[in-house]
Amino acid sequence: MPRGRLRIYLGAAPGVGKTYAMLAEGQRLRSLGADVVLGLVEPHGRRPTAAMAEGLETIPRCALSHRGRLFTEMDLDAVLARRPQVALVDELAHSNVPGARNAKRWQDVEELLAAGIDVVSTLNVQHLESLNDVVRQITGVRQRETLPDEVARQADQIELVDLPPEVLRRRMVHGDIYPPDRIESALTHYFRVGNLTALREIALLWLADRVEEGLQRYRAEHGIVAPWETRERILVALSGGTEGETLIRRAARISTRTPGTELLALHVVPEDGLTRVDPVVLAAQRTLVESLGGSYHQASGQDVVELLLQFAEAESVTQIVLGASRHGRLASLLRAGVGERTIRGSGPVDVHIVTHEEAAGAAGLRLPHASRGMGARRYWGALVGAVVLLPVLTLVLTALRGRLGLSSDLVIYLLAVVVVALVGGVWPALLAAVATALMADYYFTSPVHSFGVERPDEITALVVFVATAALVGTAAAAAAQRAHQAARATSEARALSRLSAAMMRGQDLTALVELIRENFGLGAVSLLERDPEATPAPGWYVVASAGELPPEKPYESDVESPVDDDLTLAARGPGLSPEDRRIFAACAAELGLAHARGRITGGNGGVNTLADAERTRASLLLAAGRDLGATLRTGEESLARLRRHRAGERGPDQARLLDTAHAAIHRAVQLVTDLDDLSRLHAGALDLYLRPVDLNEVLGVALDDLGPGGHSIVLRLPEYMPDVIADAALLTRALTALGADALRNSPPDRPPAVTAEVRDTCVTIRVVDGAPGGTAESMTTGASGWSPVGRADSLALRLSRDMVEAMDGSLETATDESAFSATLTLPSSAPGGPASVGR
Repeated sequence: MPRGRLRIYLGAAPGVGKTYAMLAEGQRLRSLGADVVLGLVEPHGRRPTAAMAEGLETIPRCALSHRGRLFTEMDLDAVLARRPQVALVDELAHSNVPGARNAKRWQDVEELLAAGIDVVSTLNVQHLESLNDVVRQITGVRQRETLPDEVARQADQIELVDLPPEVLRRRMVHGDIYPPDRIESALTHYFRVGNLTALREIALLWLADRVEEGLQRYRAEHGIVAPWETRERILVALSGGTEGETLIRRAARISTRTPGTELLALHVVPEDGLTRVDPVVLAAQRTLVESLGGSYHQASGQDVVELLLQFAEAESVTQIVLGASRHGRLASLLRAGVGERTIRGSGPVDVHIVTHEEAAGAAGLRLPHASRGMGARRYWGALVGAVVLLPVLTLVLTALRGRLGLSSDLVIYLLAVVVVALVGGVWPALLAAVATALMADYYFTSPVHSFGVERPDEITALVVFVATAALVGTAAAAAAQRAHQAARATSEARALSRLSAAMMRGQDLTALVELIRENFGLGAVSLLERDPEATPAPGWYVVASAGELPPEKPYESDVESPVDDDLTLAARGPGLSPEDRRIFAACAAELGLAHARGRITGGNGGVNTLADAERTRASLLLAAGRDLGATLRTGEESLARLRRHRAGERGPDQARLLDTAHAAIHRAVQLVTDLDDLSRLHAGALDLYLRPVDLNEVLGVALDDLGPGGHSIVLRLPEYMPDVIADAALLTRALTALGADALRNSPPDRPPAVTAEVRDTCVTIRVVDGAPGGTAESMTTGASGWSPVGRADSLALRLSRDMVEAMDGSLETATDESAFSATLTLPSSAPGGPASVGR
């Protein structure tokens, strides 16, 4: 049997017209001859909605009883038995009444879809599970009814029902959404313009993402590879050089010209891992990309251009930003650069080439950087060696002129070029190739001691020699550079791994600092931390050190690598190369982590000690409280038997003393019970069962628990009071404690009062003393009259507050000129509230 299709009308807030649109679609399908039934609709008293439902066949609801009250839900079995073509089911995220076949209405809809019935439903964006915390942060209302995003994503069609915030508020004022008694509260809370605008944007963005998913799915199913410019996506290629920030900012400026543009950054790492990219520079560029709202990506491969184009195709990139080539004109003639190759293979994707300071020709003619390739020492060593070796070699070959021919001389010169290439790299090799060709021409071709060449074969031999020497020298230099980089990477990895292994073994900071000193061959190393108490100049103290005469201040060191503003690694000894400084900085960062971990471990040790002491103290108090409670209950029972024994033989004074003693011991027993409950609540040992609770029943039980004095409390309750979401036993305990506290602080002629008020999404219960702030024992006189002494922090109020907060409620205390009051606020289960059951 084919599965039914699900269509959802999505709205940003109640009242935008989702249910009306659903009913209008049902009427349209019915007019086209479809078999449409109304599975369930919630008109919420809105006349236009009810009028739109007229003429549609309605499946009667089923009645369910829950805690003595009747609720109605969709009759799933009746709809399945009726088997219509289309079923209209309102409020997809609704929670069914306990006792129904499914806990959620969307599960009922799943059964209808599985039976081949098409379903049209409604949903507010705030009920989506992934957006629940975002909506709560914006509106301050926690949505208890949520829908898994996957259910909405699997819908065959989602249509947005949208209204501007001003129009929606105007509908609210006209009474088209809520009844008159709820309009003012809604306008000043949930339906504020800012809230509605934010919810509207969330709904639009969520739906736009679903549209994008559908588009990508369509392109994949139809094999469409070329990007569709439905949304601008700009990709900036990062080589890891210092020009990366220029490219990122340029791409960000391009992206701001079109709203909704996505910014992506890609860095390609060679497969062999031999890269000379500074990780600090790359990390800074990643941070810059993310701060501008973009996303950073990294890929591994040998061909940068191929990976770049593959990534652009996968992400539907519309524009690529590249830096201008660093290669000179000669290198560009020999091999096309990344920019040129990217332009050739980009197809419809626009490519921007951005100039920068590192680009070839940006700063005029420049000599090759001595520190690149094999290092400055080997670079200059190769040049000096070529200056010495080539003349000496020429003298030797001149002496052997009669025994060796031109071809032998050129082979020996070629060997010298290879040696220079292995030592110093490409540029010394190229210079040596040119120099050897000139020497061979001057000393070994006729006419001798002249740069002229008479024989054509010698001209050919010299040209071939120069080309061969250049190619062989370049290849040898590249191989030597790779070998040097591999050895360098191995040594760096070994140094970092030794440090990491030492940290994992739990070695102290002094041993780690000594290991760093040995790795870099330094004389002394110190980990310095800023002293915050040093005045007036900033001071430093040594956290750990190794070697002789370690530096005690950063300016006393030869090498320094700051970890953060307050921690630095300083060293004395020979200077470090730029590569060594980079690894030294990485070691400093590792050392900073070890220092921070040591602080945390030490802090945790202290916390664990305090926690153990607190647990011991709590267990002792709990045991003592139980023993004390048992002793007090025994004393209470003994006094009760004594009061009953020969009651008529005692005088008035004796009876009064016995009553006072019995009341005092009863109060002590209650205090011990309260302390035990409070400790169990803080330990999480009290099980909560939150459900709709009838407040009238709970108040009746609480007044009965208070004894004869409880029936003197004045109740002022509204005629209709919805259930509250709470644990019945815990709520009864809290109200009993508040009532007992109010009775103790009220004179006999002015009993306390309990009032209740129904608000939009909650119910408030207020317990007010009958005296102006309490009795004389618990009050003190101040400049403005009576004020409570410790009432807000009393054990009864603290216990009640913790119990109410455990039920997602709140308890606040206040004192005015008339009385001291405690106000409980609990979520309501009435229709329209966020915790609605049966809605």
